[in-house]
Amino acid sequence: MSEPTGVSRRSVLLGGTLAGAAALSTVAALPAVAQQGAGVARRGEVFALGVASGDPAPDGVVLWTRLAVNPLAEDGMGGMPDRTFPVQWEVAEDESFKRVVQRGEAQAAPELGHSVHVELSGLRPDREYFYRFRAEGSLSPTGRTRTAPLPGALTSLSMAFASCAQYEHGYFTAYRHLAEEHPDLVLHLGDYQYEYKAGVYVAPSGNPRDHAGPETETLANYRQRHAQYKADPDLQQAHAVAPWVVVWDDHEVDNNWADEIPEKPEIPQPNFLERRKAAFQAYYENMPLRRAQIPHGIDLRLHRRVQWGRLATFHMLDTRQYRDDQVGGDKFPTQDPARLDPKRSLTGAEQERWLLHGLRSSNAKWDVLGQQVMFAEIDYLNGPDKAYNPDSWDGYVGSRTRVIQGWEQAKTRNPVVLTGDVHTNWANDVHDGDKIVGTELTTTSITSGGDGSPNLTNKEKGYLAENPHVRLYNNQRGYIRTKFTAGELRADYRVVPYVSKPGAPVETLASFVVEDGKPGLNKA
Repeated sequence: MSEPTGVSRRSVLLGGTLAGAAALSTVAALPAVAQQGAGVARRGEVFALGVASGDPAPDGVVLWTRLAVNPLAEDGMGGMPDRTFPVQWEVAEDESFKRVVQRGEAQAAPELGHSVHVELSGLRPDREYFYRFRAEGSLSPTGRTRTAPLPGALTSLSMAFASCAQYEHGYFTAYRHLAEEHPDLVLHLGDYQYEYKAGVYVAPSGNPRDHAGPETETLANYRQRHAQYKADPDLQQAHAVAPWVVVWDDHEVDNNWADEIPEKPEIPQPNFLERRKAAFQAYYENMPLRRAQIPHGIDLRLHRRVQWGRLATFHMLDTRQYRDDQVGGDKFPTQDPARLDPKRSLTGAEQERWLLHGLRSSNAKWDVLGQQVMFAEIDYLNGPDKAYNPDSWDGYVGSRTRVIQGWEQAKTRNPVVLTGDVHTNWANDVHDGDKIVGTELTTTSITSGGDGSPNLTNKEKGYLAENPHVRLYNNQRGYIRTKFTAGELRADYRVVPYVSKPGAPVETLASFVVEDGKPGLNKA
């Protein structure tokens, strides 16, 4: 791999440098050199991958960083020596760190790629905080985070969500615009990085970011690939501006993988489970996740709930690790009747029970399913015949039926499904028969697929004609900005005109409102 080139080097939010994460140690005062102010520590030398926070609770969040001086080092260790490094951290109520509320030290061990995951507790609910790290005489950039409200609160929420950022397909300008929105929370719905090797795509400009490197299969490969992405300044700014809640899709491991089955099982891949284990390990190391998400061999429990007071509960799903294999050998679109088999599962039985129990016990105004693949039924074949995407919930009709019946039986007040994966914007009413029973907001990609176009092809126009419950379809890059209140959910589809060169502006393509207690999308 070569160093990323042609990328803006504007400073990350609030200036400074970057930092790392591992297990939380006993709280201790920062050493004297760290207490002498930002001017003493050398900025950024071991913090080339930035800082992040995640999974907020009313009393704390996870703080993350990973030490690296050479992010793309071939051994995947970021140019760091094979030993453990102490990393000091501090949290303050102000960005100048005059009102520090907690300090401590974590250990960045080579066994976790010199990452650290500091799980904070004892903070005040619904508050903005600032954090930073020090290690080896270097000072990280400052990150901004916030805690969730108390369980009974109906505090409004500004949340943005994104998906699908393929490095060699374009610049991460959309991440920078997302950061400039200053959301309270960011959800990432998968395909955070891609396992493909270089040369699979050339941007129309002829100037692609074609430094993807070899196919990722080993732990060193996956660490390199995550580091390549984390070194991007636009992504760093998005991480530093708000806590993230992340789930994966397929490309964090292998395109269209399903449980223990690779994309192409007909081609022998005897090392696939080792590859999955390595991918899970690198994913944990590079994301602001809690100890509950530490992988155990080939398993990592990623499905979990994040609550925003009584306003919203985010049920974050894993639709890859437990699914049955796709029908019809992944052929798209498919007419294979096996997709109708009620025994087929996208989530696995245990996760399905967990989700349905969570819906029954929820008292939230908005119950949000943060997940990866298209939920609403979509016919991709123009004309009287019908054909569907076998990789989506359409390939697992029994799973979707049970979830919809589950939220109807639970009398879920406002079920909302958030989706990524398909590299296009969709706004869908979710039906049970002729009745609208929920809402699906599908974000396009950050870069995957290249520049895109606001003009629909005849085939794309056919998607709208064949699927009247689809209120919006668009093939541009961007993200979705949302505002949750007790009375409504507003969604703004934010798009950029190109990603093949940096500096694209952003605009709102369309806006929709869902009213409390009234499923279905209304144009804002």
